[in-house]
Amino acid sequence: MRPESNVRKRDKFIRWSAFILSVIVLIWATLGVNINFGELIAGISSIVNIFGLMFPPDMSYLSNTLVRMMESVTIALLGTAIGSVLAVPVAFIAAQNLFASSFVSWLGRQILNAIRTFPSLILAVFFVASFGPGQLAGLLAVGIHSTGMLGKLYTDVIEDIDTGPISAMEASGANKLEVLWYAVFPQILPEFIATSIYRFEINMRASTVLGLVGAGGIGVILSQALNYRRWPVVGIALIVIVIGVTIVDYSSAYLRKKIV
Repeated sequence: MRPESNVRKRDKFIRWSAFILSVIVLIWATLGVNINFGELIAGISSIVNIFGLMFPPDMSYLSNTLVRMMESVTIALLGTAIGSVLAVPVAFIAAQNLFASSFVSWLGRQILNAIRTFPSLILAVFFVASFGPGQLAGLLAVGIHSTGMLGKLYTDVIEDIDTGPISAMEASGANKLEVLWYAVFPQILPEFIATSIYRFEINMRASTVLGLVGAGGIGVILSQALNYRRWPVVGIALIVIVIGVTIVDYSSAYLRKKIV
């Protein structure tokens, strides 16, 4: 039997083994969460009824909802800005292809991993307990979480740069600051900006629910309306959220295409 045939059989065996193992894991996970299909069908019917109660939405809350939506936009924007700035030095420390030693790079990566461990909603709960309810808690939660996520993405960008210009400048006697300014930053800056804009999209969605734990934004209206079962108010809040997030998505996609 030819070696090529053995390789094909081995690859086929590996693919089928991986498929069967995946099916077994999915079945195990399904059994582990104790899904009751009767309750699931009944729940879908309840969801349909709730959506029916949301419409027509309560337009008297439109102005207040828009104000709260602007709070969410502010939280997302400033939180992204904070994360974009704080992530830069940590990303340079974590990158393995520039000036950091292996230990320093490892330490930088562990810092980013630790920051990314906590979702923004959990951070918001912590900051609400520390500083009280309001936009400050939401801003800090988005900013800290964005630092970890952007730092990881920035590190990947730095490690993918072309080292040719760096080597050329070092050979010509340029110092480290000159290498960074003329050989590194021109390569990474467009990617950094595009990545930050994309992160703003994600933070925009996150900021709309932070109010559920008292961290400001349109989530405050949602939390109050849900507590008192005021479904028409929930309806107008959801409409504003969908429109706001859609506008941000299309705008950021357009900006990223222009930058990259």
